[in-house]
Amino acid sequence: MKMLLPFFILIGLASCQQTVTQQVPEVLNSFPHDEDAFTQGLLLYDGKLFESTGLNGQSSLREVDLETGEVIRILPLAEKYFGEGLARVDDKLIQITWRSGEAFMYDLETFEQEDTFSYDTEGWGLCFDGEDLYMTDGSAQLYRRDPDSFEEEEVLDVKLNGAALKNLNELECVGDYVYANIWQTDTIVKIDKASGRVVSEIDAASLFPAGERPADPNAVLNGIAYNPESETFYLTGKLWPTLFEVRFTDP
Repeated sequence: MKMLLPFFILIGLASCQQTVTQQVPEVLNSFPHDEDAFTQGLLLYDGKLFESTGLNGQSSLREVDLETGEVIRILPLAEKYFGEGLARVDDKLIQITWRSGEAFMYDLETFEQEDTFSYDTEGWGLCFDGEDLYMTDGSAQLYRRDPDSFEEEEVLDVKLNGAALKNLNELECVGDYVYANIWQTDTIVKIDKASGRVVSEIDAASLFPAGERPADPNAVLNGIAYNPESETFYLTGKLWPTLFEVRFTDP
């Protein structure tokens, strides 16, 4: 026979399940980063750092030496494109653009463009979890897309404490979660990709204090890469001279 729990206990359990934890980045290492790079997408694969940069006339796809920050390879985008999020799908790289409605697929080893996809929203962030692509457009939506066709499969509403959370930007897929920069803030959120619920907030304000950053107002936190071997994250920002290796911990 099943026992019915009192109503107040059920409410308490539900409340516990909705708790949003608070974390901060613990800096483990720091590395040089191209301070002219308007970082929009960042990923780490096989010890190599790949980066998508933005601004019309300055957008690019890059391979960067993690230790030195040296740009090893660069593919400039046509002036009409504003580069945004970047994801690796097997031996391919997919780079989205801001308002052009176009995504480009490249060969990982050669940077040769192999395909172009179209979409109806803006393009902000992109990541791949091994099965699906997840994309943002600056709204409170997280779009799940097919990695082969780029077709939209599902739209998740992202909520923090029950309220829609807008300005979702650069993404990193890690296990059952998607980490997202919140544009023009020092906050990163950890999103349950099954429900869209934010389960943790990371306050990265101490990573690179505002008073020490470049004077350009666009020099904000943006860029998340994950190293599954060390279980650490690499964070940087637009026009930042430094890339930080961190672990998210309790304050």
